[in-house]
Amino acid sequence: MSTVKYEPRLKTLYNKEITKNLKKELSLGNINQVPKLEKIIVASGVGKKRDDKRYTETVGLTINKITGQMTISRLAKKSIAQFKIRKAMGAPVGYLTTLRNDKMYEFADRLINIALPHVRDFHGVSRKSFDAQGNYNIGLKEQTVFPEISFEDAQVLHGIEITFVIKNGSKEGSLKLLEQFGMPFEKEAK
Repeated sequence: MSTVKYEPRLKTLYNKEITKNLKKELSLGNINQVPKLEKIIVASGVGKKRDDKRYTETVGLTINKITGQMTISRLAKKSIAQFKIRKAMGAPVGYLTTLRNDKMYEFADRLINIALPHVRDFHGVSRKSFDAQGNYNIGLKEQTVFPEISFEDAQVLHGIEITFVIKNGSKEGSLKLLEQFGMPFEKEAK
């Protein structure tokens, strides 16, 4: 009995079409210079509600459901008296998880094609959210745009930050890569 290996749609698209298109479009000499999605980091801070156990647990469980992967709770790295935070105190200040390989491509596909179109008053994501290395950041105000979130999970609203880490990226190359994936960028003003 043969086993058929499932490959995510965006990964197949990247390997068969996008690499050739980007090599030509960016006039690169080598196929290994083409920008490539390396990992996606999904994170959420708990802010002022770090002492509310129900809230912090919900944030962690929400990210687990959205990504299909366990989260890591993050403790404070510095003591900040003004915010009443002690270094490495017991309560987490945020949660994060890092997606790679097939899970990364599946999450990117769901984000681009299902979650972002469900954002209220959506006109596209910003073209200005690239850093100097070509990584891209998106912030969502609510987690309810993901179909994995049930009504009970939506009782506690919180934001989510998503970072696309792109290997061999520049601002221009990373923008072209994400456009090829179908990322709905806002229209440029003329």
